[in-house]
Amino acid sequence: MPYTTLKLDREGPLAIITFNRPEKRNAISTQMIQEILAALDEIEDSPVRAAIVTGAGSAFSAGMDLEDLRSLAEQSHEQNLEDSRRMATLFHRIHGFPKPLIAAVNGHAIAGGCGIATLCDFTLSVPAAKFGYSEVRIGFLPALVSVFLVRQIGEKRARDLLLTGRLVTAEEGLRLGLVTEIVPREELLPRARELAGTLNANSPASVMGAKRLMLACSEAEIERQLALAIEANARIRTTADFREGLTAFLEKRPPQWKGE
Repeated sequence: MPYTTLKLDREGPLAIITFNRPEKRNAISTQMIQEILAALDEIEDSPVRAAIVTGAGSAFSAGMDLEDLRSLAEQSHEQNLEDSRRMATLFHRIHGFPKPLIAAVNGHAIAGGCGIATLCDFTLSVPAAKFGYSEVRIGFLPALVSVFLVRQIGEKRARDLLLTGRLVTAEEGLRLGLVTEIVPREELLPRARELAGTLNANSPASVMGAKRLMLACSEAEIERQLALAIEANARIRTTADFREGLTAFLEKRPPQWKGE
């Protein structure tokens, strides 16, 4: 299919997905979500055995697109549920993708962008990149990513990141378990290709079987928790704090929280 928000390239048994909205710091739009899902379907149905996910320009992904953000406060509950399900589907698809995914994080990965980067099997990062789930800073809720983050780094560390909304350096991300390896910028894609080559030298049946086994142990609980998170994600959008946080963010001023 033709892609407008990303590029999909193939190098033999390797595919490379490049988010291609550098002028918007690769912000995640509805169209982009649909295209990422389509690209993953295309990769799964092809002879490709591993894939790299990276971003064009200076950022990996800055999170949700501003145009999409502006529309949230006016949406109905059903529309908010649909939005939440769409993002949950993306996270779930990346987490459960049958072939190895390598995130080559070329710059900041924030909110949903951080979710994409850290849900891949391997997360390589340039030293200058920062990671974070900043939703609470605008009255939003990092509900969907919390389902996976607690499993990745433990509840105590997840509480730190999700409740403060703070950004962490690549070095701290490595210590927390969000990042697999820190790589100089000029070596990022070569190192990602090298890692893909290591994976592709193994039995594809064994690699995919190992992934299936790890996922099978938690799949039912993940689906149950995602259902709860989707509801919570949609519900928070009806609060006064969400409307204030969103307005303040768009107007570039400090929010005046009401606690409701």
